[in-house]
Amino acid sequence: MEYYLAIDIGASSGRHILGSVENGKLKLEEIYRFENGISKVSDEYCWDIDKLFENIKIGIKKCVELGKTPKSVGIDTWAVDFVLLDKDDEVIGNAVSYRDDRTEGMMEEVFKIIPRDMMYLYTGIQFQRFNTIYQLLSIKKNKPEILEKAKTFLMIPDYLNFLLTGKKFNEYTNATTTQLVNSFDRTWDPKILDELGIKKGIFQEIKLPKTKIGGLRGELTREFGFDMEVVLPATHDTGSAFISSVCNDSDSLYLSSGTWSLIGLENRFPLCVPQTMEYNFTNEGGIDYRFRFIKNIMGLWVIQEVSRNLENKYSFAKLVDLARTKSDFTSIVDVNDDRFLKPENMINEIKDYCYDTDQKVPGDVGEIAMCVYNSLAHCYKNAVQNIEEIFEKEFKRINIFGGGCQNNLLNELVAKVTGKEVLAGPVEATAIGNIVAQLLSYNIFKDLGEARGAIKESFNIITFEPDEVVNVQRPRR
Repeated sequence: MEYYLAIDIGASSGRHILGSVENGKLKLEEIYRFENGISKVSDEYCWDIDKLFENIKIGIKKCVELGKTPKSVGIDTWAVDFVLLDKDDEVIGNAVSYRDDRTEGMMEEVFKIIPRDMMYLYTGIQFQRFNTIYQLLSIKKNKPEILEKAKTFLMIPDYLNFLLTGKKFNEYTNATTTQLVNSFDRTWDPKILDELGIKKGIFQEIKLPKTKIGGLRGELTREFGFDMEVVLPATHDTGSAFISSVCNDSDSLYLSSGTWSLIGLENRFPLCVPQTMEYNFTNEGGIDYRFRFIKNIMGLWVIQEVSRNLENKYSFAKLVDLARTKSDFTSIVDVNDDRFLKPENMINEIKDYCYDTDQKVPGDVGEIAMCVYNSLAHCYKNAVQNIEEIFEKEFKRINIFGGGCQNNLLNELVAKVTGKEVLAGPVEATAIGNIVAQLLSYNIFKDLGEARGAIKESFNIITFEPDEVVNVQRPRR
């Protein structure tokens, strides 16, 4: 049996998942799971990048202990964050999180140099205050000595791959989220970099998903007791998740549901026109030079923070049960409002928003949870309406995948509010997409269509119809 290892690292946790193919079906096995998160270092919210790599090594050793040595490995993480290396390949400063407030006001500073419409025309990327471009401008303005010393720019998965292989490059799907890649040339945009005064030499060659990078550093081969190929998945976790959609047709929309929700479709070309800019859609790179035409929505981060404010007293399943008892609670919030990005207290922020907008303020936990789920469903509906207006067609269904697709109440609400059939699954979408990229690099599947067919046959997909009510769970298998 040949095994392919997906190392999928999210904002709150990471895991090692082994994949294999048996009788044309994909098999998954979770080997190791570890915690991740941001912490305050001096005046910045940062990732512990050294700890991440230590956990990567621990998980690989677990595979060896189980006698399931991987043929290859791929790493995916969240987007936009990066490290800068000096001439000795040492990290300069901290691995700062996108949730840090250092980018406050930086978007407006960029627009003084490059007009907003021109930025969108060049890159096709959604305007979000934490995009890499605004992080780099913040460093240039507030800590210029860091950029002066920098010799190498690597995004988080690029840096982890560098630690594994000693090779430097920038992977395409994640690079596009920087808002520094030209959407048509598909490479670093020299005009943007020149205009902002960011030296071009720090950026690496852009490589595509399915690229075989090579084997491990010699010291790691000795430490693990074996060597394996490092293969690029879509290193942006959403790029990997989109690979796993079980819908391979033009009538379906995709919704990657996790800490962030990303809703949209696959395109063969970028849409960088005024209408898509006005609706703030993004054209992120995908596998095989596809474009993920999507909208980023705050997602389950909101309920995760609610749970944290409640000192994790309730499981997420219990929060769903409590929300069902308040299915008639109708107040909604705009989850994409910046006030929900990193509030001091999410529950208070939700209540304040409802008060500020003359809606009923949620009281108990059930009403708060129902407000969150209902708000997400309505935000998805608005995005669907925007997409249908842009493409001048009506879509029939939404495939929700990722960890959030396990929330049947939210699935029911999405079906009811949007009026679309909802297909929920697969759950482990990002890890599956990571593994599929590796399998495609070895020609185990001939193309993405064949891979998606195998995914559909391999994992449980549940269907929700628009007429299902939210206080009764009636999934159809």
